[in-house]
Amino acid sequence: MARRGSGGTPATVALEHAGIAFTQHPYQHDPAAASYGLEAAEQLGLDPAAVFKTLLAEVDGRLVVGIVPVSGQLHLKALAASLGGKRASMADPVAAERSTGYVVGGISPLGQKKRLATVLDESALLLPAIYVSGGKRGLDLGLAPEDLVRLLGAVVAVVADIGR
Repeated sequence: MARRGSGGTPATVALEHAGIAFTQHPYQHDPAAASYGLEAAEQLGLDPAAVFKTLLAEVDGRLVVGIVPVSGQLHLKALAASLGGKRASMADPVAAERSTGYVVGGISPLGQKKRLATVLDESALLLPAIYVSGGKRGLDLGLAPEDLVRLLGAVVAVVADIGR
């Protein structure tokens, strides 16, 4: 099992511990990149519809995770509704980092310090593999979307504005 000292991140450790197959895709992160997710797709030569960003929001005052393609935006009303809430807003970046243990631009849905309610955009289930942050800038992980849902206990719903 990978340990932090040997290059593993909490995300890779969580996947290995759960016995879930995944691939690691490191790339050279550019601190001047305008979009972390689009940078990952471009650097790795992946379709942006298959690369997913992990966003933290507040739904009725509690932190939650929304996972949507980097080619789209998180639809806050849909996120709230998918969790039985009324109002949603993007979380403060400092609160997101404190809750997850990751830095913005490297927040993985996996291996977070606190388990939060999570919603994955249903477009993920149309793909054989999706790519999410590996827990640091410059690392994405590829895995089956069904495995991500199972490991996180995620709700699957339409929560992305991607021009469907």
